[in-house]
Amino acid sequence: MGSVPIQQETTHRSVHLLSQRGDARAVARASLAGNPSAASAARRFVRGALADWTRLGMVATRGADRLADDAVLVVSELVTNAVVHAGTGVEVLVRLDGAGDDDPASLVVEVSDHHPTRAVRADAPDPGAASGEPEYGRGLHLVAALARSWGITYRPGLKTVWARLALDGGGATGPAGANGGTSRAGMAGAAGLAGLAQRGPLAELLAPVPRRAVKDERDWTGRGALSFLAEASDLLAGQLDEDMVTALAGQLLVPRLADWCAVWLDGEAGPAPRLARVWHADESVTESLRTALLKNPPSLADDVRGTAVTVPVAWPGTAEGEAGPGGSAVAFRLTAGARRLGVLLLGRHGAPGGTGAGVPAEATPLIEDFARRVGLAIGAARAYTRQATISRVLQRGLLPAQVAQIPGVDSSLVYEPSDEGLAGGDFYDIFPAGSGGRWCFMLGDVQGSGPEAAVVTGLARPWLRLLAREGYQVGDVLDRLNGLLLDEATEAAEAAALMVAGSAGEAAAYESAAYDQPQPRFLSLLYGELTPLPGGHGVRCTLACAGHPLPLLLRPDGTVRPAATSQLLLGVVDDAAYESRTFELEPGDTLLCVTDGVTERRSGQRMFDDGDGLARAFAECAGLSAQGVADRIRQAVHTFADTPPGDDLALLVLQAR
Repeated sequence: MGSVPIQQETTHRSVHLLSQRGDARAVARASLAGNPSAASAARRFVRGALADWTRLGMVATRGADRLADDAVLVVSELVTNAVVHAGTGVEVLVRLDGAGDDDPASLVVEVSDHHPTRAVRADAPDPGAASGEPEYGRGLHLVAALARSWGITYRPGLKTVWARLALDGGGATGPAGANGGTSRAGMAGAAGLAGLAQRGPLAELLAPVPRRAVKDERDWTGRGALSFLAEASDLLAGQLDEDMVTALAGQLLVPRLADWCAVWLDGEAGPAPRLARVWHADESVTESLRTALLKNPPSLADDVRGTAVTVPVAWPGTAEGEAGPGGSAVAFRLTAGARRLGVLLLGRHGAPGGTGAGVPAEATPLIEDFARRVGLAIGAARAYTRQATISRVLQRGLLPAQVAQIPGVDSSLVYEPSDEGLAGGDFYDIFPAGSGGRWCFMLGDVQGSGPEAAVVTGLARPWLRLLAREGYQVGDVLDRLNGLLLDEATEAAEAAALMVAGSAGEAAAYESAAYDQPQPRFLSLLYGELTPLPGGHGVRCTLACAGHPLPLLLRPDGTVRPAATSQLLLGVVDDAAYESRTFELEPGDTLLCVTDGVTERRSGQRMFDDGDGLARAFAECAGLSAQGVADRIRQAVHTFADTPPGDDLALLVLQAR
């Protein structure tokens, strides 16, 4: 098969001819960068693959053009959706599935992106459309109209949207697929129990399985069940959002074990349970199912723990408005430890020899085990959410609500904690220091992160404000802050020693107390004072640097020099005497202050400031505003490496007018 040029993208295409039950199968793959040219590249790739397969006789010449047109439209919309809403590279796969006993031959198109937590968008507003109708993002509506069936597969680090097109050109003719009765509702015919025993990859685990593949429901008690639970655990364990957990639970259960499922979640502080997720194999029925379930939420006895409970519900009708067959569903309590988190509800069209709504008795223990995993994942997600909320509240208390505006000076600040779930060790402030036109600024970094760093931040910033407003000079402020930190460390060490003494003679208690002793509270700090110069042209700057990356001064001609000398960290020794340096910021001069999250940003073995990298990047900012300088340095730090920053990032820019 010949290669297809795709502009300058790195592309891999391959064809595999497989023999399964006498069926021929061909597969072609491409990797595309997530840029605006991806859609056109994908269109050429798919059209080229189909042209090759037609020449090889794998696709009938009759109807090949129509099939290619449909496939090109589908892949174009799916790739556009992935690029616009995920913003990552895109993997495109097309394959031919040979005809089986019950399934017609089909073409499968898969588009994968690397942002599985973002939902697939069915539409997107286009402000430029005069009619108010979006000019792009119609992907899923178009896919539903052209495909016999389609769906979404989630797995760690990847989200795949797939569509199945009939080779005879007879695609879906409506929402329910009146043409041949397959359509998107074809997913409702999947229960796929025995097939899992032979399937390892999660992509195949989640793919729809024709109901004809179910030869023995008891196969779920074997290797297939273990594979399902292992893959489900891996997928659920990495989620930190409870709504995403419920979405993945629906993907895993429907249509493999049920025709539909719903998840209710109990409120944290007693609010009524909310219907968090509804999933139906026939997506056109989902809303009617949601409406029916909202009218009659399940009610389980308090003593129900993990066992299946048959719950009568009003079974929804079909997409054409026909009456539903009626039936019942099976409910499972979702718990984490002793806490009740919600209810998982499953329903299947009636089947003989099963439990409740047709869920096979052999599969009930498997679903109970799966429900326990879902409950644990929801519990972990809620714990993380609570921690992140507490951290955000704490962070807001540790940092100023807003920084003051200094007369005659433009300022810009960038602050990005490395982990939004934890309070960072970087802090900043700009504030007036009483009368006399004195303004103070600070940029600090506490050793470590989390609660220990937050304690030091909570002490240092208020102390600095108090000392500055008491009239202490810059060097004296650092001297006294150093003493206060050492006093706090001494008191903490004495308290830990008393704990150890109270458990004298018990080695285990001693080791535990020694392990729990507070870490030294070292602090790097850049602290300065600004006063306007006579005549209002520029300011006088006095600053001191204690173990912090040196501030840099940029002149309008592009020259850069350090604006301070390095001194010892705060909180290390009690006899340190800190000195300050005074200079003038003339109109157009720019002062850049950063934390080590900037200078020590890593790319392999290199750091951003190696070879005066920060000074070189700063020199290129000559002529920019304070905001422009902050944006330029921030962008340079982020683009220095492919991975996100691993440390808090903070920078302060002061520019004299």
